[in-house]
Amino acid sequence: MDFLNTYFNLVPVSLAQGTVYAFVGLGVMIPFRLLMLPDLTAEGSFPFGAAVAASAIAGGFGILPAMLFALLAGILAGGLTAIIHLFFKVTSLLAGIIVLTMLFSINIRVMGKPNTALFSFDTLFTALLGPAGGSPISQFAVLFVILCIICFTLLWFLHTELGLALRAVGANQVMASAQGLSTSWYVIVGIAIAGGFAATGGAIMAQYQSYADVNMGVGVLVIGLASTILGEAIVGRDTLFRQIFAPVVGAIIYFQAVALALSLGLRPSDLKLLTALFVLLALGLPILTERIRKRRSKLSQ
Repeated sequence: MDFLNTYFNLVPVSLAQGTVYAFVGLGVMIPFRLLMLPDLTAEGSFPFGAAVAASAIAGGFGILPAMLFALLAGILAGGLTAIIHLFFKVTSLLAGIIVLTMLFSINIRVMGKPNTALFSFDTLFTALLGPAGGSPISQFAVLFVILCIICFTLLWFLHTELGLALRAVGANQVMASAQGLSTSWYVIVGIAIAGGFAATGGAIMAQYQSYADVNMGVGVLVIGLASTILGEAIVGRDTLFRQIFAPVVGAIIYFQAVALALSLGLRPSDLKLLTALFVLLALGLPILTERIRKRRSKLSQ
């Protein structure tokens, strides 16, 4: 069948894309699950990291410094969101909207134009996989190893004293404050780390597709949220290990579903609608299931 051939041809690419967007999933999961704060900064820090990394590589700084600059840029973006939320007493959602709006103009300032091409520069993939940048499956292998190292590092961090305090603040800010913890400080740290993850994903995506664009962050928040919800539905979130790896599993499976939809003839322009409907279904299904269960229990009485 033609659609199966098309799907199998898309699998290596979708695997690589899934690992890239898993960074966004982690950047969404940390404030959403660990801190219990809705945050939109990922949609701004993703292209911010891409813009900073692309400008650094094009400026001759090298790959590792460019990745470090992107990470620091994302940390600053996330930290700014937290500061606006805490000290200006606005909701975390509005603070994220303010920051991602500012970052659109900052990205153009950083690159000096709306986009920056990297076709003639060395990237992470050409450095590790040869001048051609490797095949999609080898790119996936490299990204998956990097992602696993980062996830285990995050797991280790969340078991340290600082990480345990951060989780305590997310679980109950009143109780954490009563124990002498500076809740504001840990909220800033958590959202800053989340911004760093999303910006790192943007830096990798810029090198993966060999260009950065100011509009490349549109819709990434919904993808990250979909990856988190899908991953939690598959692996659960009853342990910290599962909570961290849920966005990774979800992102990879989500892009497999995207590849299948494209192979069945769905237009690329329809994917954002499909993603939004999927998130809505994933959020609403547990509520509908609970209502049906309660209604059946009442009828049986």
